[in-house]
Amino acid sequence: MKKIVLTVFAAALLQMGCATDAQSGALLGTGLGALAGQALGKNTKGTLIGAGVGAIGGYAIGNERDKAKAKQQP
Repeated sequence: MKKIVLTVFAAALLQMGCATDAQSGALLGTGLGALAGQALGKNTKGTLIGAGVGAIGGYAIGNERDKAKAKQQP
């Protein structure tokens, strides 16, 4: 549990340096995906797959948020 809290905290700190929601989403998705992959697979392969899937999903969600923000701006 301690590792999870530290990893999420580190990801939140790193997220402050991202310029867009897509970048932030990719970073956060990578971290959370890696944690989930490790928890489910209990090996390096599971961790890497989880990180990849999380990065893609996080980027996609963040990119949509960026598009929505761009539409709202005059």
